[in-house]
Amino acid sequence: MKKLMLILTIIPTLTFAWDGFDYNNAKFVDIEKGSVVREGNDIEIFDWGDGTYKDVEVQSVDSYGGTTEVEYIDPDSGETEPIDWE
Repeated sequence: MKKLMLILTIIPTLTFAWDGFDYNNAKFVDIEKGSVVREGNDIEIFDWGDGTYKDVEVQSVDSYGGTTEVEYIDPDSGETEPIDWE
């Protein structure tokens, strides 16, 4: 079961761009195609709130009930921000 969950988690990170929503800041965020979304990795996101690309560090990745939550450190604020992906 753990191997299946790992495979299901890896496949979307390698093949598709992710479109998510940052509920704390009420903005949409995209993770670009080809990004390997894993704790400790640096990834590039597009922040629709201010129309810029940002390099961020992934703090955690959790999946529950069809939703994946990715927490990253926002380079502008230094705060940890969660994004939900469905």
